Amino acid sequence: MLCDDGLVSTRPAVPLARHLLRVRDLIDRAYGEQLDIAALARSASVSPTHFSRSFKAAFGETPHQYLMSRRMERAKALLRVGELSVTEVCLAVGFTSLGSFSTQFRRFVGESPSAYRSHVTSDDAVPVPACYVRMWTRPRPSP
Repeated sequence: MLCDDGLVSTRPAVPLARHLLRVRDLIDRAYGEQLDIAALARSASVSPTHFSRSFKAAFGETPHQYLMSRRMERAKALLRVGELSVTEVCLAVGFTSLGSFSTQFRRFVGESPSAYRSHVTSDDAVPVPACYVRMWTRPRPSP
């Protein structure tokens, strides 16, 4: 394999799928940080456009949709526990504006964070493994 500097590399190229899995793991770990498409694409060693297209093809949703899903799942869990205020939950899951958090939460969940908290408490919730929660709460790709 010929490298950019004209030398022959003995290492095989890492498949794009492996890079995409690493980026998805990064999003799962760092959902509360400011993540942008350009930085995620750099970590996958591809252009932002190719990254977004490949991510959607691999996982059925765009990187932004995936990030928002992770943030909303975590926000719902924090609201169920009830130890943090809605503003603290907003900041903990990576939003800098309470208004944008509330708008996104309403879009994903169908009600405001306060309304969600008022009728769902940790005492009422049955413990369900996170993998099942993600499987059933992720948006389904349209056919």
